[in-house]
Amino acid sequence: MNTPSNVVSIHPYFKTHPGKLETAKALLPTFVKISAAEPKSLYYDFTINDDVIFCREAYVGADGAQEHLANVGALLNELLTLADLIRLEIHGPAAELEKLKEPLAGLNPAYFIYERGVVK
Repeated sequence: MNTPSNVVSIHPYFKTHPGKLETAKALLPTFVKISAAEPKSLYYDFTINDDVIFCREAYVGADGAQEHLANVGALLNELLTLADLIRLEIHGPAAELEKLKEPLAGLNPAYFIYERGVVK
């Protein structure tokens, strides 16, 4: 079982360009299909509020997060022609977040260090 001691979650918010919401939404099934095949993916889903697309995703460790980002890189670049990344949060244990700081530096994420929670 994966516990908060090794789980990293990523929380990107994308604001779609005017008139591009439906085109951006058409990419979401491919993102989900790629993520579903990743062994270190714990959950992966999208929600939408007006013209903002939010992705809720979590992985086993920083390695799982980096593998996912490599797998969706080309598709993410396509999405970024249709939307702007307006906020990016990375949540997880300090040791795992530290592994992501250099590779994600260009995206300027906000890092949230795991403090405590319910573990079942």
